[in-house]
Amino acid sequence: MKRTPLYLAHKDLGARLIDFAGWEMPIQYTSILEEYRAVREAAGLFDVSHMGNLMICGEGAEDDLRNLLTNDIKGIPEGRGIYAHMLDNEGLIIDDAMVFRILSKAYMLMPNAATVSRVEEWIMEHVQSEVTNVTDRIVTLAIQGPRAASILQKLTEYDLSKLKRMRGAFITLQIGEDAQAFLPEIFQVDLPLAGIHSYVMRSGYTGEDGFEILIEADNSILVWNAILDAGHSYGLIPCGLGARDLLRLEMGFLLSGTDFNGEQSTLQTGPEWAIKWEHQFIGRDSLLKQRDKILTKLVGVELLEKAIPRHGNIIRVDGSNIGMITSGTMSPLLGKGIALAYVNEEFSMPGQELDVIIRDKSVQAKVVRLPFIGKR
Repeated sequence: MKRTPLYLAHKDLGARLIDFAGWEMPIQYTSILEEYRAVREAAGLFDVSHMGNLMICGEGAEDDLRNLLTNDIKGIPEGRGIYAHMLDNEGLIIDDAMVFRILSKAYMLMPNAATVSRVEEWIMEHVQSEVTNVTDRIVTLAIQGPRAASILQKLTEYDLSKLKRMRGAFITLQIGEDAQAFLPEIFQVDLPLAGIHSYVMRSGYTGEDGFEILIEADNSILVWNAILDAGHSYGLIPCGLGARDLLRLEMGFLLSGTDFNGEQSTLQTGPEWAIKWEHQFIGRDSLLKQRDKILTKLVGVELLEKAIPRHGNIIRVDGSNIGMITSGTMSPLLGKGIALAYVNEEFSMPGQELDVIIRDKSVQAKVVRLPFIGKR
């Protein structure tokens, strides 16, 4: 298994480590529920360096990415990011990813851990721009929660209130005396202040306010420890992938390999706003042909009885199988079982009554609008 540069830090903190998409990653440090509550009420710090980092640079980078992504990046200003899907020629999802325009002619695409190689190969086949895989050189930290901004602000002179949702900026963290550049041969950016240079995005996968911080791998332990120290009095704790999965599911966010696996299109998974039909992109023609066909659709499901839905549970209506759960859990915030599931389109409207088969027992449920807990 691969390990992030923070592996020894996780071991020292007593993390329970598991295999996640070929990476040895912390699933929890204390308990999943304690870490979940820290993020909802204060703040949590995640190592998400298993995610990919692909640079697309050059004069034609914007046009190349427009052709590859369902969402449209045309004209977005420096520092702006979008969420999009990358499709194959049949309109099926290769991956979902965030992409940020970090400089005028430079974009950072962040695919999921298990799909980095596939995404890189696909991009290389379809672009003329320069593509550089910097995954092994970059560590990505995510500080998430209502106190995240207050904690991170202690480490920088940059006014984080200027950084709105899905915006990014080059920021110097006042850690250490010597200035340490962030991938200088790619980013010719003048950051004269002493400290560690980073790229910080106001984004995340939890539904809470927060930031994702890109730093060079050599600086990772220093920054990780500095954030933990700065956040100690605010209730910040290190968090693993178990809490992250709970948090993202309450928001209805997709999990690559679980909620889509290469057999679904964006019309099935949503969100609808991730497709901008006005521009041409690979897979668009196939999606247009699907629009008038009956598809299975991914929906939110809320259990009406006490039970915990899990991946693979069958869904029935009037005794007939009409779908299957992909992600399921007990929501700590709602105190109910919630799930994402594919159901036949005719049964996909909110309010539709369903039966979920859990341990050979039929449990009453209904389709609900996403997100489960409302926007945070």
